[in-house]
Amino acid sequence: MEYIQFNLLKPYSTICHGIFTRNQGFSKKPFNSLNVSLNIGDDKNLVFKNRKKILQFMKFKKSFYLNQVHGKEIFILKKDNYLKNQKIDINNRVGDGIVTNIPEILLVIQTADCQSILMYDPLKKVIANIHSGWQGSIQNIIKAGIDTMINCFQCKPENILSCIGPSLGPCCCEFINYKTEIPKNLWKYKLKNNYFDFWKLSFDQLILQGVKSHNIEIKKKCTKCSTKDFFSYRKEKITGRFASVLGIKK
Repeated sequence: MEYIQFNLLKPYSTICHGIFTRNQGFSKKPFNSLNVSLNIGDDKNLVFKNRKKILQFMKFKKSFYLNQVHGKEIFILKKDNYLKNQKIDINNRVGDGIVTNIPEILLVIQTADCQSILMYDPLKKVIANIHSGWQGSIQNIIKAGIDTMINCFQCKPENILSCIGPSLGPCCCEFINYKTEIPKNLWKYKLKNNYFDFWKLSFDQLILQGVKSHNIEIKKKCTKCSTKDFFSYRKEKITGRFASVLGIKK
């Protein structure tokens, strides 16, 4: 299967991760072909086949999906809210981030221009997978995710590795109505012709939470410019969602 990885995370044999392309799945046009979202009109049977293919490729038995709503709610997957014998492949828990220290569960974020942010604390063995679109960026879901890792798992920001997947780049991130959509304190990320650099915004938000610059990796690949490999809502409107996955091995 086609997927990319982060250099920051590759050395750690305790976890597996990957950003899957849109290719080599079962969905038909316009969701062709490795769409993992159940909420956009695709044939659900084909979506489940796509999800199963990713799960088997990563050699996991269970996956965890959220009903992503462009907010900043973080779901904490702990042993007291996890049924060991229940198959987890759900899409009804509302939230835009998942944090856990439980092994053998693949955390999946679904995107098509938004950022997926994969985080790992190698000392506490805690992972987080975050969905951050422009609304999530405005609400600073990055802070919510890191605060959850700190408060619930005693992580320290200086130990957290943070990786941002392919997403809408500053070349295509246009906001014609930015004065009513984006708070004024974020206008400093505006480039010429009403384009914004949300990669830089996320980098700065991570730094402000105490993440070290050498522990941040951004895959500077614009999804709108790369629809051969990734879904892009901005370019295609009716389209699928590709998977960004992170899990702790047994």
